Amino acid sequence: MARIPAFDFHHGGASVPSLDDAIAWYGDVLDFKLERRFHIAAAKADVAIIRRGGIRFELFEVAGAALLPDARRYPPSDLATHGNKHVALRIADLEAFLAAVTARGADVAQVVREAFGSSCFLRDCAGNLIEFVEETVS
Repeated sequence: MARIPAFDFHHGGASVPSLDDAIAWYGDVLDFKLERRFHIAAAKADVAIIRRGGIRFELFEVAGAALLPDARRYPPSDLATHGNKHVALRIADLEAFLAAVTARGADVAQVVREAFGSSCFLRDCAGNLIEFVEETVS
């Protein structure tokens, strides 16, 4: 069997109703910085790449795009629809992270505490879910 060449995470993507609002939200709540903006004519999309360290998100604004359905805004009901679910980012301390992002006005969708680890899900300004995971060392 052929060996698969190495690969690494490059970016996650999300469609949003307002690129300006999303750039502001990711900056204000999670300290992402705008890397660049451009237009993809074939998709009729205005696009922004935002970055925090080695983590990038690609945000798309497409005129007339449908809003995120309510069921996709809450982790348990989102699992009942096939497709990509969320991006998960590693954090060192869930409680410290929650204190910081709630002080910045984050919308916390769910907090999970399990034997294998704890996490929280935030909703961005468009309702897209992002998970932040504190791994338990075993």
